Amino acid sequence: MDKLTAFVSGQLKEQVPVFEIGDTVVVSNKITEGTRSRIQLFDGTVIAKRGTGISATFTVRKVSYGVGVEKTFPIHSPSVVKVDVTRRGKVRRAKLYYIRDRVGKAAKVKERI
Repeated sequence: MDKLTAFVSGQLKEQVPVFEIGDTVVVSNKITEGTRSRIQLFDGTVIAKRGTGISATFTVRKVSYGVGVEKTFPIHSPSVVKVDVTRRGKVRRAKLYYIRDRVGKAAKVKERI
């Protein structure tokens, strides 16, 4: 095993959160400001997942005060403490970028039962 593979395998999380595209999730993100750290929650719909291994990321979108906000989180980052699934979504495609153009009820994802 070469040095790069050994380093990357040590950085991977053992328990990877299980969620899919279209799920509504609450991401607990650790924020460090100076010497203090806190956990900030980001609640939204997963619109994309990409990459494998250490470079795997997922994008979460929410509407806050009428403005759409998207954040991309690395899955294996130590700053992502946990990802809780609050609602399972029923979707038929891998990327939900079309939700950016939708407003109100048209932007909702049906719930998987």
